[in-house]
Amino acid sequence: MVHFLLQGAPAPGMSTLTLSESEYKDKVYACWLGKNIGGTLGAPYEGRKEIHSLTYYEPVPDGSAPNDDLDFQLVWLKMLQDRGVRPKLSDFVDYWIRHLSSYPWNEYGFCRRNLDRGLRPPISGCFENYFIDEMGSPIRSEIWACVAPGDPQLAAELAWMDSALDHAGGEGTYGEMFWSAVESAAFVISDARALIRVGLAMIPIWSRISRVVREALWCHDNGVPWAQARERVLRCFGHQQPCHAPQNHGFTVIGWLYGRDYGDSICKAVNCGYDTDCTGATLGSLLGILGGTAGIPKEWRDPVGDRIVLHKFTRNLEAPATVADLTEQVASVARTMVSERSDSVRFGKTTSVPKDILSLLMRNEKAALALSRDPMSAIAYADDLEVALHYGGDPVLLPGIDKVVGVSVTGGHLPQPAVIRLRLPSGWRAEALGELRGQHRFRLRGRKVADRNTIRVDVEVGGKRLSASFAMLGPGEAKGYPCGDNVPTCPRCHARLEACICGGT
Repeated sequence: MVHFLLQGAPAPGMSTLTLSESEYKDKVYACWLGKNIGGTLGAPYEGRKEIHSLTYYEPVPDGSAPNDDLDFQLVWLKMLQDRGVRPKLSDFVDYWIRHLSSYPWNEYGFCRRNLDRGLRPPISGCFENYFIDEMGSPIRSEIWACVAPGDPQLAAELAWMDSALDHAGGEGTYGEMFWSAVESAAFVISDARALIRVGLAMIPIWSRISRVVREALWCHDNGVPWAQARERVLRCFGHQQPCHAPQNHGFTVIGWLYGRDYGDSICKAVNCGYDTDCTGATLGSLLGILGGTAGIPKEWRDPVGDRIVLHKFTRNLEAPATVADLTEQVASVARTMVSERSDSVRFGKTTSVPKDILSLLMRNEKAALALSRDPMSAIAYADDLEVALHYGGDPVLLPGIDKVVGVSVTGGHLPQPAVIRLRLPSGWRAEALGELRGQHRFRLRGRKVADRNTIRVDVEVGGKRLSASFAMLGPGEAKGYPCGDNVPTCPRCHARLEACICGGT
């Protein structure tokens, strides 16, 4: 069957909120400025696991440090500008390949390795990827909050799409959804506990991100000193990988709740150690949204300045040169996003918040729908249809062994049954098994299976005949990868080997 995803109208009696455009832009500027401040503060200590004792930059910088935390979001901004405010997963793939292919680290490298093998998101994010529970996507939350201010569930839905490329089914996805929702709501409310509730409403209560955030909040509310709170987070949620997301989310929340002011808060987060540039950058951004530019002291602003410095692995991108330029470009996208996709927010001259604001901010239907998508699937697009191949496990067919897969189709405008046919490599066969939970199921079998194979799905619905293609790997292409190892890098420039930036492999 073809399933229809409806853009929900406001719930009965639900109000809308109005954001002052000038206040919004001030908060956006402070968000990106705070991103640079916190990332620059923490960068020299990244990966160090001991407690630190920073009270200010050490060393004091002369400009902001380049940081992938920001650069990936600049790429997504360019994508939204070029492709519009209803991006597809294929758009994310296109812009990753175009601008981010040289990044070799952890989940970034394995995402690109999977894309090279023909796998599409979300399976590209989780197959043979040890790092799906890390910080690579939570650090990309601000763009979604800033283009969907005051609409946390829309921000979380966009965050799910982003994280599907390299963290599907992992804690990294939950972390990005959490922070995008918190930061989106921070354009409207300022109470930390209320903001945390909004973020937690978007993610599963059983996730480690949800549990570590609740633990950090419990420690603060029960008078546990911040250093002891840090130890509790490590004891219950710690991991040997310094970029593991749960522990670092606990540290960010500790800095937020225990900090006396802007500087003390980001220092406390960084002083917890581990992924310090990310914890400092995320908290710096959030505090920027909450307090606007007036909330960031001059002594923290002046050393980093307004200039944006790209990382060397970000390629061929005409990015905003300054935080001021970035703010204007983000605001332009946000006006379109709010107009076309939000049913609860509008821009105006003054901010007007309804009495039932928490009920509005804690709506999570869009986030729940995003989380209901199958991480063990690949999604392609055919005209206005979204076609998913559900692998039911590894995207691998073993010679002479049956494998059951499913195909689902969503979108379109005519509620008619879809006819699904598979076109397979020579020597393979498919047996139709009927529908189950919205999937057309097939049993596949092949005597010989090449390392990389293509399955074509033909869809006939409403008089249209459309097609989408998907990868199925063979055992020679799916031999596993040792946990904790990265993809091969160039020995000179240290970029991903296949996307070396120095030409000296």
